[in-house]
Amino acid sequence: MFNINTSWPLVATAMGLSLTLFAGTGAAQTFPDKPIRLVVPYPAGGPLDIAARAVAEASRVGLGTVIVDNRSGAGGNIGADSVAKAPADGYTVLLGAVATHAINPSLYPKMPYDAQKDFAPLTLIANVPNVLVLNNEFASKNKINTVSDLIDYLKKNPGKTQYGSGGNGSAGHLAGEFFKMSTETFSLHIPYRGAGPAQLALLSGEVQFMFDNLASAAPRIREGKIKALGVTTLKPAALMPEIPALTNSGVPALKNFDISTWFGLFAPAGTPKPVLDKLVEQFNAALKSKSVVDTLARLAAEPSPTSPEELAALVRRDTAKYSGIIKFSGAKVD
Repeated sequence: MFNINTSWPLVATAMGLSLTLFAGTGAAQTFPDKPIRLVVPYPAGGPLDIAARAVAEASRVGLGTVIVDNRSGAGGNIGADSVAKAPADGYTVLLGAVATHAINPSLYPKMPYDAQKDFAPLTLIANVPNVLVLNNEFASKNKINTVSDLIDYLKKNPGKTQYGSGGNGSAGHLAGEFFKMSTETFSLHIPYRGAGPAQLALLSGEVQFMFDNLASAAPRIREGKIKALGVTTLKPAALMPEIPALTNSGVPALKNFDISTWFGLFAPAGTPKPVLDKLVEQFNAALKSKSVVDTLARLAAEPSPTSPEELAALVRRDTAKYSGIIKFSGAKVD
């Protein structure tokens, strides 16, 4: 005999599951039917903002209106947190970066979101390389022409050099600490209030070297005002292919020196998979457009579309990497 008391919960559960699946499929069929908000957790006019606007414009073909919303502050945490807590419907997307998803969790004593649990990765946009550059007078005086020369000098002159960066916890700072950790050398870190002041300090000889953004450093490198020894990505950058990768410098300690400013797209966790699939498809299509390729080239980067799984794996790997670097250096936010 049919027992309604015991069977009804199973029937209700099955019906609920069916309705959920139907709702997800229906959402994907009509998605999007209103503008999508792309949150950039950094100020307008910066490199990540420029990239985001190019991607947003190129995505209009498949996604309709994509509005860029700059919400800067706390090293990107404010904007990222606003997306983590947004409705999981696909209409709010984050331009996340190595800082918001891999560095800040170890750099800040308290985070407003969980970088791995609160987001659904979509696709990587690009990796922007940093470049190891030296003050010309310092390099010439000490006959430093290669990374090996610099390491030899640092080991023979411990504590006599200083390297600059745009601030504590910045990409340049952590690249410098990773270099020290990898090569077992020591240089004093001098943080400045932004990359501009750090570059001026390098030109004046106030610091002897720094890890700078390649696009920013390129004009001074071409003019011969600073000396470039290597980029921090696994392969040379298309912008200046003549500069070798540090991993190929012949220094065993640097064979795994892969550290860059990457950025990609994330949706709130719990967004229906059909909606995520459509976002991934359309954003990856936008990354192939000439406008995006040209924009990223000006930032010394190339489009690097991935699957959600590949982006999630990158977040996990870099979180572990930067956790070790930050622990080694004792880096703290300003």
